[in-house]
Amino acid sequence: MRDRPTTLPISFQDVAYVAGTTPILRDVTLSITSGPPTVLLGPNGSGKTTFLKLAMGLLTPVAGNIVYSEHRNVVRRRQAIVFQKPVMLRRTAARNVAFALKAAGREQDAPAIARLLGAVGLEALAERPARRLSAGEQQRLALARALARDPEVLFLDEPTASLDPAATKAVEEIVTCTAESGVKIVMSTHDLGQARRLAGDILFLAKGRVMEHGPAAAFFAEPATSEAKCFLAGGLVT
Repeated sequence: MRDRPTTLPISFQDVAYVAGTTPILRDVTLSITSGPPTVLLGPNGSGKTTFLKLAMGLLTPVAGNIVYSEHRNVVRRRQAIVFQKPVMLRRTAARNVAFALKAAGREQDAPAIARLLGAVGLEALAERPARRLSAGEQQRLALARALARDPEVLFLDEPTASLDPAATKAVEEIVTCTAESGVKIVMSTHDLGQARRLAGDILFLAKGRVMEHGPAAAFFAEPATSEAKCFLAGGLVT
């Protein structure tokens, strides 16, 4: 049996990214490894979404390298990404999942579709048009489509920012179960309570730089930088 491709660790080596003439990220050097969720925190414009897109391979650094599993070029990386407002295909929830399975080169049979919908609590809504689902249900369907790729790493860009508390709780439960199954979660959020509930480690970004990266408990108990202290206190990081 052939070994499945691996993605981790993901190593950023002096990575920089510029949009037009505006620096977004600079001098980013760190590694994302297996384990509990890594949660990105930081003020608006700090580069969280850009970091996720770079790690996913949707953007290319203007300087530095991103190395996957100790190789610069990996033919098939086992990773997926879910954005804050996912786009639903004009078909049922079940057919959305079937499309994702096909795109991933996997079997699209009924048991596989049911398993993925069941994992996100949507089995009863399998035949409902995806665009008629609530915002929370659509986000859960987006998670099911991402899981159809059998990812080793799942990137989430503020997945609950537009959701009410009940829908947020449902998504957090899926994130927790997914992480416990061995999938590495890397997600951004502005919700400090959510970060405390979910994070194993915190990646704090400000001014386009990584200011802190370490265990969540230590970050919240005793942040090492003035920027992080200000952020946690609800102040404006400048």
